[in-house]
Amino acid sequence: MSPKRNVLYLLFFLNVFGFFSTAQSKSYSKEEIKNLSKLATQYMYDANFEKSLVTSRKALDHAIKIKDDNLIAINYNIIAANFNFLVEFDKAIFYYNKGLLYANKTDNNFVKSKLYNNLGNLYCFEKKQFKKGVNYYKKALEFNIKMSDTSQIIFTKINIVWASFDIGDFEEGLPHLNFINRFHPKFGDKSTIVALNMLNGMYYGNIDKKSESNFYFKNAIKLGNAGNEKSDLSYSYYEYSKFLYKVGDYKNAYLNLDSYKKIDEEIYEIGKLEKANVAGINLEVDEYKREVVKIENQNKLQVQIIRKSRIILFLFYIIFGILLLLLYSIYKNDRFKKKVNAELRLTNEELIVAKDNAIEASKLKSQFLSTISHELRTPLYGVVGITNMLLEEHKELANSPHLASLKFSARYLLSLVNDVLQINKIEENRIVLESLTLNILDEIIMIKNSLSFLAKNNDTIITVDVDQSIPENLIGDKLRFSQILINLVSNALKFTKNGEVFILAKLVNQEDQLRFVEFKIKDTGVGISKVDQDKIFDKFVQVGRNNTDYQGTGLGLSIVKQLLTLFNSTIALESEVGVGSTFTFTIPFEYNPEKTKEIINNIQVDLSEKQMYRVLVVEDNKINQIVTQKIINKNNFVCTLADDGFQALEILENEVFDIILMDINMPIMNGFETTKKIRRKGIKTPIIALTAFTKAEIIEEGISAGMNDIMVKPFEPIQLFQVINDQIEKAKKSDLNS
Repeated sequence: MSPKRNVLYLLFFLNVFGFFSTAQSKSYSKEEIKNLSKLATQYMYDANFEKSLVTSRKALDHAIKIKDDNLIAINYNIIAANFNFLVEFDKAIFYYNKGLLYANKTDNNFVKSKLYNNLGNLYCFEKKQFKKGVNYYKKALEFNIKMSDTSQIIFTKINIVWASFDIGDFEEGLPHLNFINRFHPKFGDKSTIVALNMLNGMYYGNIDKKSESNFYFKNAIKLGNAGNEKSDLSYSYYEYSKFLYKVGDYKNAYLNLDSYKKIDEEIYEIGKLEKANVAGINLEVDEYKREVVKIENQNKLQVQIIRKSRIILFLFYIIFGILLLLLYSIYKNDRFKKKVNAELRLTNEELIVAKDNAIEASKLKSQFLSTISHELRTPLYGVVGITNMLLEEHKELANSPHLASLKFSARYLLSLVNDVLQINKIEENRIVLESLTLNILDEIIMIKNSLSFLAKNNDTIITVDVDQSIPENLIGDKLRFSQILINLVSNALKFTKNGEVFILAKLVNQEDQLRFVEFKIKDTGVGISKVDQDKIFDKFVQVGRNNTDYQGTGLGLSIVKQLLTLFNSTIALESEVGVGSTFTFTIPFEYNPEKTKEIINNIQVDLSEKQMYRVLVVEDNKINQIVTQKIINKNNFVCTLADDGFQALEILENEVFDIILMDINMPIMNGFETTKKIRRKGIKTPIIALTAFTKAEIIEEGISAGMNDIMVKPFEPIQLFQVINDQIEKAKKSDLNS
């Protein structure tokens, strides 16, 4: 920063904001005035001087009305700063003095200091009246000393020293320079260090101490080249060249002067061009004057006056025409802006309506999917359950293709329902990845076994190849990972007959605790054409279907792609018609043996012996009653049925149960209300919801009603008994603690 050229502008930006910290605010009206002053300052920073002046004048009027001298002084300072920016220095001086008139009526030394400092800057570096400017600096210094603000004292003293040295008054500037040298290391600003070294060089050069002067000048140039203070650097070169010339080192004096000119040209290139333009105009004016002198010698004075008048009139018409064009342009722009703003408002209103409609449509879609999934899961529970009962009670039907087809069809329909719900959850950002321990090889083998039925039907072999360098235990979302693999492998099996499907896993990278595993699902099936490869990941898209038909909704690959985005991964496809396809993706898993051990230790395992528990099943659907009762009785539990909530409450008046299985969607009184009434009676028996709704839909309402857990129908019997055992054990521990 150059104190000589740039300090004025820096002070404007710092000082005006500084005023607000000292302005008193005891009433609402003062706060309004302060807000107007801040707005005026912001307009000035944005170079919108017209608005700044209008706003500051409004703030000034209000300040005068409430007779707040402090706020009056602040707004006079803002007005003066605007005129200073507009290069109207006489007006700026007038308003700075007006501000001082009111500031002197207050005890706010900070405001007084800044106003005097601004006047000093203006007189020293704009008006070139150095002595007057230094006097203002000294007045500012008095207030800085009163406030004990050492950093402001240093800053003002640098301006005083430079102004004094600039007019050759080294005796005046020396005490201030000594003060700066003493306190600058602790309180000074890095932006003034170049100027300080240069001033030291000027002083020692004046008293003919060549070595000291050389040291400070070179240090100033070194620091200037290392920093961004180009203006201070140029002055350092200039002052150094004067010193070298003085001591007779003309060559180096010339080199430093040349460096000064180069930096000065770089900084003030635009200014030089403007000066050149003005000089050119002045030259033309001089030439014209000489012509006038010639004509004056030949013609009468009256002819000259008429000619000048015509020129002036012509220029007036040109200026007037330009002003009219400017006003017309402003008018047209204003009308255009109003029209565009009106169109934008209309468009915004339409967008708001469209957004509301989209939100409503999304809610309706979610409600529809929830209802449909419930209505489909309920009968599916019966179909799957009765199929399992037939297979268990009639062992001779175990190899029946019809019963196997029935079970497969029911599970297939359930998977379709799950696919639709899954894609909806992903789109609504309702899926959060979990951190569970998993073994890559075990998961792949389990998926291979679960899809062996489909592979056998298509006479296809599933081959697994897992890199042995992959750690045995990793941490990740086991469920989502399995969903991705199941969808890709089942898709490969559907389109591969009498061929082979490969499941390949390879460790490709390690970063800290992350292990990046690349998976390839490769098949020797029908392949995918280039045209279709870009769209197979879209929802409900199935390419290459014909009369032979491949089963599916077209959601599997779309679900895979969206699930992989949750892992911050993508999927790549290589395929050739008649040869086969390869799907490749990479998932980062966490490898942390200590965390893995902690997760495993936190898994609750029921090692107790089987006991005979009493179970109350509250279910209105007769088929589901039969299925649930059969599952419970098979495990040697005692099952009691209730057709609705009222009957369940009557039974609980007379009997005690170890667990209650509660349906949610029942007529007259649903499962939530029934649970609440049970809890009001003081019954603490664990209640597990058996419902066709998804768990996320009802978990909040279920927990608040007093339910302990939720099972989504249809479910595997082993899962039900694990939950039952867990809840009964928790209830026992709770009773012991109480």
